[in-house]
Amino acid sequence: MRGFRVFVGACAALLLSSFLAFSDGIIIPIPPPDAPPQAPWLTIVYHRVTVQIEGGVAITHVDQEFRNDHPFPVEGTYVFPLPPGAVVQRFALWVDGQPVEGEVLPADQARELYLDYLRRHRDPALLEYVGRDTFRARVFPIPPGGTRRIELEYAELLAPEGGVYRYRYPLDTERFSHLPLEEVRIEVELRGPTPPGAVYSPSHRVTVLRPEPSRATVEYSEADVLPDRDFLLYYSFAEETVGLTLITYAAEGEDGWFLLLVNPALARGAPIPKDIVLVIDKSGSMEGEKIEQAKAAARYILEHLGEGDRFGLIAFNEEVARLTEGLVEATPDRISAAVAEVEEIYADGWTNIHGALLAAMEWLSPSGRPKYVIFLTDGLPTAGETDTGRIVQDVTAANSAGARLFVFGVGYDVDPQLLDLLAQGNRGTASYVTPQEDLEGVLTAFYAKIAQPALTELSLEIRGVTPYDHYPRELPDLFYGEQLTLVGRYAGAGPATIALTGTREGAEETYVLEAEFPQLSEAADFLPRLWAARKVGYLLKRVVMEGESEELVQQIIQLATRYGIATPYTSFLVEEDAGAALPPAYFSTVRLARSAQKLAAAEAPGETGGVKEVGGRVFLLVDGVWQESTYQEGTETLDIQYLSEAYFQLLSELPEIAPILALGEEVIFQLGDRFVRVGPVGLSELTPEQLAELKGK
Repeated sequence: MRGFRVFVGACAALLLSSFLAFSDGIIIPIPPPDAPPQAPWLTIVYHRVTVQIEGGVAITHVDQEFRNDHPFPVEGTYVFPLPPGAVVQRFALWVDGQPVEGEVLPADQARELYLDYLRRHRDPALLEYVGRDTFRARVFPIPPGGTRRIELEYAELLAPEGGVYRYRYPLDTERFSHLPLEEVRIEVELRGPTPPGAVYSPSHRVTVLRPEPSRATVEYSEADVLPDRDFLLYYSFAEETVGLTLITYAAEGEDGWFLLLVNPALARGAPIPKDIVLVIDKSGSMEGEKIEQAKAAARYILEHLGEGDRFGLIAFNEEVARLTEGLVEATPDRISAAVAEVEEIYADGWTNIHGALLAAMEWLSPSGRPKYVIFLTDGLPTAGETDTGRIVQDVTAANSAGARLFVFGVGYDVDPQLLDLLAQGNRGTASYVTPQEDLEGVLTAFYAKIAQPALTELSLEIRGVTPYDHYPRELPDLFYGEQLTLVGRYAGAGPATIALTGTREGAEETYVLEAEFPQLSEAADFLPRLWAARKVGYLLKRVVMEGESEELVQQIIQLATRYGIATPYTSFLVEEDAGAALPPAYFSTVRLARSAQKLAAAEAPGETGGVKEVGGRVFLLVDGVWQESTYQEGTETLDIQYLSEAYFQLLSELPEIAPILALGEEVIFQLGDRFVRVGPVGLSELTPEQLAELKGK
């Protein structure tokens, strides 16, 4: 039995805070009397955040610059919602050489402040702050075209749940900047008593680097963007060779969702002897820069084969040329001869990807050695079998040895839908290299990864609850420096045992996690939509492989509508209108394949312009109205007038709905068994009986 990490929910205070979404620091403008009513917000020029985390202590430094794009001076109030228990350590704003003082308001005073702003500005987005302590400072007039830079630093203590920490940074600026941000950047440095283990963001696509065993860095950056969701980061600290981290979500009356993170610690031992088949595309479409890149990559791979390795070399156009006699030992003479063969390769002819990969699979047989097919191509089949689904199906069926297929797409005009599906179907990965990219750097990182797998032939067993519908369906190999994410559903609740078994350095090893799968746990509310994105990707892949069927298409539409996932079958997301689903015949195999791979690999589905996620509930923008995805057109609603006394009664009695009301001036959402519609018309005051009914949700 080993020491592992498990996150199974949160205490009541944390649960409440997860409902009360909040936004980052903004300046609420106070325009002069002669300014137009409801003047637009200031422009946030940049937003930079650096976070130093030592164990459970996080110090966050915020650097923002605001610009006044209006033709008149603007003064205002800078407000920043603080995490529970956070302490402001530094605030910097200078005007004419003088520092400006700030103050921290407790939650009740801050709430009154925001409601007052709401009445005056009539912007429901301000409700995202309700329920938070708030830092406030006066901002003196900013002249037209002028800027103000504000720096804020605060410290907070992060309490682990089952060994897993959660850091949240408020980053929702969508409605508080006049123009898109020129730059947004978050950099996190993690240190702890032991090396960082699992590091995962469900909200943003981040780059995780481990420059040394004692620390990890996390980076997120975008340009010309309006961020529309908070930044979330889960992390733990490793204790064993392979660490398991569990995160769960369970809503009342539904089966739960789980996310299992599998994270190897440090590599150990010498590289493992392996079998490699190198397949090089030499068809006419590879002419020029691409064939030179492919040849350079092949030389690098051959020259970095290790002692005990075996290799095979195949080049192809419409014909398949076997340049070695099957697998041969990686001796210096054999490698030199293979490099000479590569030098003679030139591009012409058609592209028989199907035949080339089937030939590669014939050379590999089941054994205890790691087996890899490395495929260098632009992925544009023009000879032999050319159908994407059939190629993937046949190559996967021929892979009886269980080889991992690693694809390197070269050039700009690659066919990613085919290459991604080939890699995914054969438990490998696809990488893409442009002419300007450092090919040697890409290959060095790849070779360091495959030289010594952490675990191969993975299998997972969960006892105590009933897991189902997990993705990926087949577990890939686990390499050092990478992290496996498995998301699925579970029925039942209570203590359970998770056992991960795999082969490492020729011996079978099992890692066990004693975990709790809760009946109710609503902190990790991103999980349902993450699971739905993975499942939709899997179903779209089946459409590519098996052809369209009514059953598959209906499953995709149902999931996409319920969870707000963009698919080729939901036109209100694809075409940005609220129309009915387009007929399946409208869509090409290429579009389906591209969507399948994107969703099957989804780490953070996020939001599209017409989809928002609030506290695990999905809202769709339909004809200018944000409506909960469970709402059916024509369902009876209780109508409440926006900013009326009834509106504030409801907000006062049910503060957890503030993030829902913050979506806009017209919202339809579910309370208990009925739906409430907020809009320009409706009740201006609620009776005690009506209020009691709504509170009894």
